Amino acid sequence: MDLNDSPEEAAFRAEVRTWLEDNAPADLRELSSPAALRDLPDAGPAKEWSAKLANAGYAGLTWPAEHGGRGAPLTFQGIYLEETAAAQAPSHLGVIGLGMIGPTIIEHGTDKQKQHLAKILRAEEVWCQGFSEPGAGSDLAGIRTHAEHRGNVFIVNGQKVWSSFAHISDYCMLLVRTGTSSDRHRGLTMLLVDLRSSGVDIRPIREMTGDAVFDEVFYTNVEVPAENVLGEVGAGWSVAMTTLGHERATLGFSLVGALEAQLQRVIEFARKRGVADPILLDRLAREAIEVEALKLTNRRMLAALSNGGTPGPEGSAIKLRWSLSNQRLTGLALELTGAAAVAPDEEWRYQLLRSRANTIEAGTSEVLRNVVAERVLGLPRSR
Repeated sequence: MDLNDSPEEAAFRAEVRTWLEDNAPADLRELSSPAALRDLPDAGPAKEWSAKLANAGYAGLTWPAEHGGRGAPLTFQGIYLEETAAAQAPSHLGVIGLGMIGPTIIEHGTDKQKQHLAKILRAEEVWCQGFSEPGAGSDLAGIRTHAEHRGNVFIVNGQKVWSSFAHISDYCMLLVRTGTSSDRHRGLTMLLVDLRSSGVDIRPIREMTGDAVFDEVFYTNVEVPAENVLGEVGAGWSVAMTTLGHERATLGFSLVGALEAQLQRVIEFARKRGVADPILLDRLAREAIEVEALKLTNRRMLAALSNGGTPGPEGSAIKLRWSLSNQRLTGLALELTGAAAVAPDEEWRYQLLRSRANTIEAGTSEVLRNVVAERVLGLPRSR
């Protein structure tokens, strides 16, 4: 397996790098990672940047050309994510719409539903995902948010939690129960919900960093047109698996690219401080090795996907190792900061606090260890 860029990939990498050097705005640096998105008093500049990405052909790279994409291979998407992370360039405002919602609508949507795609590309519509619930995070088939079919509408009641960016979103792709609880995954349906509908209550969850990236969303007698069913009634589980498959396909490139950029920042910080302690340098070397191993794992996974494979447990392993490495890196940087680390506006203090969420979001470390144990090592199921 050749883990180096092909000539076509190398040319595309050079194209992306040059374009970012010429166009990436420095004043939207807080958007360089979706996880670092702060409260936006004015999303206008972020939407303008997102539209610029769409006009340049970097939004929806792998989407079919008839839906506004380039029809590029997954390797190009991975390269783009690596280069934007390395340049600390702003992300598209609608990362969830681009990477998860859009591809799912392309695969399962009606012609009318596909009219959302152009607006997703240009961030004229921002989307969130409504999967997790209190008591049904890792066990997705256990959700209880219910939708009752009445004539030409569904009446939705329930609660979702950890819906990233719901407070700045226009629509939600919502997984609901249309069957009984005993039906488990066979009783689920996916709905496209306008978050401006009567009965939708979005409550940001304030983190210990002071940010509110995640939200609780309450649905009380919310009317959703029956034409907004994505896929078929009762087929929500398969639609959800499409969404999660697209998430896993390239998430690792975004995470590891950001980790490599973080590593370079810590190395530069240590250099400026004149760090010579061999123990501290050894800890930095360990993280550099970790980054290289994760990059190679990404390449190996992408090669399998490009050859017709499906996302496997590698994505879980990458997310697990990335989250732990980022916590170690930010902790080391805070040690190097010294007494100034107690300042409430100290950047590395913020990064350390934010890194605490890494081992919870997008699958807790405990759940990911179970995935690796069962699907890689062949150990018995934990329950």
